[in-house]
Amino acid sequence: MGIDRTALSLSYLTATLIGAAFQPLIGKASDRWNARVVMAVIAIGFAIVLVGLSFAHELFGLTFGYIGVRMAGQGALSLTVVTAVSRAIDHRRGLALGIASAIGSTGISLAPVALERLITAVGPAQTWRWEALAVIVVAMPAILFVRSTGRREYTTGNSCDPDIEDDTGTSVDTDSAQVADVRPLTDWTLSQARRTGMFWVLAAAVASSSMLSTGLAFHQIAVLGGQGLSPAEAAANFIPQTIAALLATLLIGALIDSMNPKIFIIFSMATTSAALLMLPLISPGWTAITYGLILGAAGGCLRGMEGATFARYYGVTNIGAIRGLATAISLGASALGPYAMALGTDLTGSFALPAALLAVIPIGIATVTVFTSQPRHHDPLVTG
Repeated sequence: MGIDRTALSLSYLTATLIGAAFQPLIGKASDRWNARVVMAVIAIGFAIVLVGLSFAHELFGLTFGYIGVRMAGQGALSLTVVTAVSRAIDHRRGLALGIASAIGSTGISLAPVALERLITAVGPAQTWRWEALAVIVVAMPAILFVRSTGRREYTTGNSCDPDIEDDTGTSVDTDSAQVADVRPLTDWTLSQARRTGMFWVLAAAVASSSMLSTGLAFHQIAVLGGQGLSPAEAAANFIPQTIAALLATLLIGALIDSMNPKIFIIFSMATTSAALLMLPLISPGWTAITYGLILGAAGGCLRGMEGATFARYYGVTNIGAIRGLATAISLGASALGPYAMALGTDLTGSFALPAALLAVIPIGIATVTVFTSQPRHHDPLVTG
């Protein structure tokens, strides 16, 4: 289309911010309305957007299409899927969400490799249309298996208060191995949840991971090409990222039901920083593979724990609204990553310095996580 890297990144930024603004409304809709209907409407809308993108030939049309893709695809459809799984499963919820996230992250990571070949075979326009067909063929039958319910009161397998009493009056520590069998006394509202420090820690961790991993993925061919990798080698780096993300998501999903989520937040932030800082050290071969494994593990760790952790701390009655706000923040942040990397490269001539400066963000979040207490309903800020 003759669009330079910075203009393309700015288009992505603008469209994603607009798409992110709708996520709280979509979250509330998933709390209130029939889950099947909400997901079906989103999937059909997503497919229509993809068909529309096949007719985009300039920056305005591309930006308009980006709005729909970010709002319906990575935003709304992902949000409603996690909400549906959180409500349908209360025992070993973390493992269930880990499996769902692992399948999703595998698709995201492998898509560039498959789509590059499809673009070569049939061209960009037809590729968009094949993607629309894939959404309908995959998503619509899967929606039939979703529990057909609207909003109601849910009992969950995780407590929304770190220290509660069970039915016998015994105090229960939700960080113990028995956490998966604890029933919450009261689910949180969005207003209550956003008054807790842990909500903002979780939102910031997911947002920073989304921002930085998207920035690296968006420019991956250029980033790794600057370190001596060919375009094919740079694209192939998605494979170790996929393997690491898949394993990390499944492992953390299995562990999150019985361990303190703060451990995994800190690990994810540390590995994200490590991936950014090692960019100047990458060369063809093992260092590139190591980079891919570290970056994949960082994202997979967070995907394996965040859905279960929101449900664990805040219950699931209003989980759509609560995660809707967090998703809006995450999507908005993901828009900044590609633009920050592109602008920083324009100013410095390489990706290394911008990446090193951005690595400060996850380090700061990891530090704040250490000192943030778990949410309690009786905290003054929540009840006041």
